[in-house]
Amino acid sequence: MTGSLIPVYIICGYLALLLGLGLLSSRLFRGTSEDYMVASHSIGPFLLLMSIFGTTMTAFALVGSSGEAFKEGIGVYGMLASSSGIVHSLVFFVVGVRLWHFGKRYGYMTQIEFFRDRLENQTIGLLLFPVLVSLVVPYLLIGVISSGTVINGITQGAFEPYHLFAGAKFGVPPWLGSLVICCVVLMYVFFGGMRGTAWANTFQTIVFMVLGVVTFFMISQKLGGLQSATQAVVSRHPDHITRAGISQLTFFTYLLVPLSVGMFPHLFQHWLTARSASSFKLPIVAHPIFILIVWVPCVLVGIWATSAMIDGHLVVPPKANPNAVLAIMVKRLAGPVLSGFLTAGILAAIMSSLDSQFLCLGTMFTNDIVLHYAGADRFSERQKVAFARLFIVAIVALTYGFSLMPTRRVFTLGIWCFSGFSSLFPLVVAAIYWKRLTAAGAMASVVTVIVVWGTLFRQSAYGGNPHYTFLGMMPVVTIFASSAVALVLISLITRPPSEATIRKFFQAGASV
Repeated sequence: MTGSLIPVYIICGYLALLLGLGLLSSRLFRGTSEDYMVASHSIGPFLLLMSIFGTTMTAFALVGSSGEAFKEGIGVYGMLASSSGIVHSLVFFVVGVRLWHFGKRYGYMTQIEFFRDRLENQTIGLLLFPVLVSLVVPYLLIGVISSGTVINGITQGAFEPYHLFAGAKFGVPPWLGSLVICCVVLMYVFFGGMRGTAWANTFQTIVFMVLGVVTFFMISQKLGGLQSATQAVVSRHPDHITRAGISQLTFFTYLLVPLSVGMFPHLFQHWLTARSASSFKLPIVAHPIFILIVWVPCVLVGIWATSAMIDGHLVVPPKANPNAVLAIMVKRLAGPVLSGFLTAGILAAIMSSLDSQFLCLGTMFTNDIVLHYAGADRFSERQKVAFARLFIVAIVALTYGFSLMPTRRVFTLGIWCFSGFSSLFPLVVAAIYWKRLTAAGAMASVVTVIVVWGTLFRQSAYGGNPHYTFLGMMPVVTIFASSAVALVLISLITRPPSEATIRKFFQAGASV
């Protein structure tokens, strides 16, 4: 066994272990669509915390934040991580608990089911379904692209003695790495459903948090300690330890981006798995602490990468692919064994989001399209699960196909994706707290998001310009404001919802 092949074996062993966990959880599958999609509302506080955190901490948080810090500096942490810690927990409390209550009482398994019922309208589902799917697919791409890039970065040179993969610098080609990750996630989601996803997320969250901390201290020691590594950046790239290059207006308008968690369809599905409302207490309290544990090391590693040197040479070339910065730092500053384990930790973060997103799309297709329009009574529980599984396979194939196309920076792609979800946040808040919201107002809000988001995305060269702003602000401000205004104005001039709907969602007995 050569040293350069050790990371390959460790990665394969980790993926095999994960598959085993997924197959083990499938033995507890109760055979119903409710169990497959929301684990029969049986998830307790700890599993809820780990699954929610795991699905929100994506490749965007690890690979994207390191790469963006490498390019733009420490301001990346202030723009998203510090605000996300507070905003996410606030959204869990204000939105998540309420939606769990409605889902448990009325049997919802998707956002669209809730909006159809709340707005007394069937068309809203046909409008929201393609919008949500279109926003989730780029989110999936972040993970698929990152997994292939990371695996290639860590394994470069491993296959040189065998004259394999010369075009990928004798490492596992990105297309192959991404394909393997897609297949592994697909298998345990396919067989284990939400229960398997929750178990896998819990395991992987523990893995990437522990190994993330190990990565941080290992790299800092290789660079002479925290002070020495940071001082090198101060000497060579002082702009990277300030907010230089990021205007104050741009910086503060990033605060709207974390609101995206309120409209993530996969997070909605995780909320519904909770055993009770009290299960939310631990996630609300611990989530900000977990964000701190993950984001601080990743951002600092990205900053150190600008100035880290070994034997008089930069560890990371100035023009390196930002998506590969974390992998390069791990490969060049750790031995092969540690590199393999640290890569497993990175992949754990990536896969802990992919599984939830794949499952939520299968659930939405089954409940909001097939069963809603064909009739739930026409199908057995086994057939319902089969529909979800087939759509999951189709989405995995589609996402993988897109990942083979020319890619953008993971961080930039993530910001555009989150901006779309954030701009739908007024819709979910109004549906929960504003009695006067109408179906027309809701649809006007969604259409406005489609038009404004699409226009600004096109102006940014489809994400090709990572520094794109509109009127000096992040595009999310314009999209969010337009969405909210359209929702309020159209709702005020159209017929209000019926008294029956008001009683159902706002009477004393319907409150949390």
